[in-house]
Amino acid sequence: MEYAYQSDVGRRREDNQDFAGVFKNEAGALFAVVADGMGGHQGGDVASEMAVSHLGHDFSQTDMHSVEDAVKWLIYDLQRENDKILAVSDHYADLRGMGTTFVAVIVVGHQYIVANIGDSRCYRYSHGKLEQLTEDHSLVNELLKHGEISPEEAKHHPQKNVITRTLGVSSDADADVTIFDFGPDDYLLLCSDGLTNMVSTDEIKEALAGPGTLDDKCAQLIGWANDAGGLDNITVLILHRQGGVRHDGK
Repeated sequence: MEYAYQSDVGRRREDNQDFAGVFKNEAGALFAVVADGMGGHQGGDVASEMAVSHLGHDFSQTDMHSVEDAVKWLIYDLQRENDKILAVSDHYADLRGMGTTFVAVIVVGHQYIVANIGDSRCYRYSHGKLEQLTEDHSLVNELLKHGEISPEEAKHHPQKNVITRTLGVSSDADADVTIFDFGPDDYLLLCSDGLTNMVSTDEIKEALAGPGTLDDKCAQLIGWANDAGGLDNITVLILHRQGGVRHDGK
């Protein structure tokens, strides 16, 4: 398994409230996560760093080696971290209302778990096809699903930044969690909306399919997002299992 990640402040923001990390546990399982913080003067970067560093540290102390155990751990630890963020937010006035999006992949053997809260995304690039594996928890996506706006209107909607689920803010850490098999030569991309609001899916596909190292691909995507305006912080994390085999042996 190879991986790389990069984060950039973008061209309009003074601070980077995104946070990312990759961690291994004692059984060799891998945990990759991207968080995009929000709220308070410094609350966003506090919430995103708390989520990544705490969950990453807790994961590294485990020895679980099945996806079922990993799902149980993740659901439990997300709720515990949600409670921690709420407690810190309640204690410090300048952090009140802070929260963070959360998108993560846990790789266990030839399977992986994708979990998300908010509008940070996970994509899979496999044999020429790019697929979004997560669903945005946002007002615009709800309007889109109910046919109240068109995909084109969604791109420029004035309430595009309204998130319907976050880690922190509310008492429930309500993540979508799905298990997948790792296909041969698959790429997984985790990213904040600073990338997806600036870069098209065709461009994401082009970068993942193109030549270069994973670091090159991260830098290319961040460069394109900045060239398009860089309106937000941009974080890109790519995982690749070269020559991997499917869980069913195919």
